[in-house]
Amino acid sequence: MRILIHNIKALVGIDRQGKLLRKGTEMAELELISDAYLLIEDGLISDFGEMSSGKFNSLKQNLQNTQELNAHGGTVLPSFCDSHTHLVFASTREIEYIDKIKGLSYEEIAKRGGGILNSAKMTALASEDELFESALTRLDEIMYFGTGAVEIKSGYGLTTESELKMLRVIRRLKEASPLTIKSTFLGAHAVPSDYKGHQDAYVDLIINEMIPMVAAEELADYIDVFCDKGFFTTEDTDRILNAGMKYGLRPKIHANELAKSGGIQIGVKYNALSVDHLEFTGKEEIEILLASETMPTILPGAAFFLGMPYAPARQMIEAGLPIAMASDFNPGSSPSGNMQLILSMASILYRLLPEEGINAITINGAYAMGISEELGSIIIGKVANLIITKPIPNIAYLPYYYGTNKVETVILNGLIY
Repeated sequence: MRILIHNIKALVGIDRQGKLLRKGTEMAELELISDAYLLIEDGLISDFGEMSSGKFNSLKQNLQNTQELNAHGGTVLPSFCDSHTHLVFASTREIEYIDKIKGLSYEEIAKRGGGILNSAKMTALASEDELFESALTRLDEIMYFGTGAVEIKSGYGLTTESELKMLRVIRRLKEASPLTIKSTFLGAHAVPSDYKGHQDAYVDLIINEMIPMVAAEELADYIDVFCDKGFFTTEDTDRILNAGMKYGLRPKIHANELAKSGGIQIGVKYNALSVDHLEFTGKEEIEILLASETMPTILPGAAFFLGMPYAPARQMIEAGLPIAMASDFNPGSSPSGNMQLILSMASILYRLLPEEGINAITINGAYAMGISEELGSIIIGKVANLIITKPIPNIAYLPYYYGTNKVETVILNGLIY
């Protein structure tokens, strides 16, 4: 089956060189073709170009077994790759939102048993089916906002039973959803109340029981640790990542959200696929990242929602680093998976050009999930995960006109949704 998309005002995100990421000044480069067409065959991008070309005329004359799709002057881009979410959760936390309005900090809420510990209580009470159904609804929601690939973490379990339950839910989501999904084991998301004062014992539980069981069922693609002030130390993180890598789990790290925690350094030491949050990042951390293959990933929704400092995105790009941006979709600190909003925040809060923001949520987001060979840009042979927008004036309109859904059609794995 073939799909021929035509009347595309702009085909955006073309990469003829097959880059796996864009960094530094490359982030402002975003090739596009005006008045374009794109051909999909067997779920893959097989051709694209200008509608005025002889190739397009030939395709129009041979439409056997081909579905025509008129973009009606919309723009076509790679679907968004959201490389950091916690979208499997049992209940929302709007009561804590009221506490935040009253002035309580993230750390203060956590110390009172709120935050992650609150979600862990609710997760323990929820059935696997309940978690699956609610998460599937959220996946449908983000799909129609343009997300075609998403990483989902555990971390609201904090017991072996509940962590495995969450990861089994993510495995079911992989089977049920058309989105490309990567699974991350985050047993080290917070220290359970029962282990306060003897945190080492909980780290031992993660290493000696959780990781082997996760690996035995092949439930995770990656491993993560919340390496930050008031959570897990660099020593804890070192032990956990070392154990995870013995089972083939590459790290993705929560780092430097609350302080300069050493999380970036430990992530680079273990060749983490990404280090995420990065609100507290200075010259030393930037230089360390420049010498690595680790993707710095910024989570605008969390910093915005919590009223935290914004990561120094401009300094990082100007130093030559790549930047990915992700939603951090979760019930406590970023209750939205809308990547169009993240794109707007990239420009409004972090001063990224529209081209830089689009690269941050497509090809660089794909890299931060380990899938940029298959997704994240327009190139022959990549999976046809695409969005067609409603008619828009230009790409700057995408971050500029925030608050509305500008996606008209979603295509995942070459199928139209």
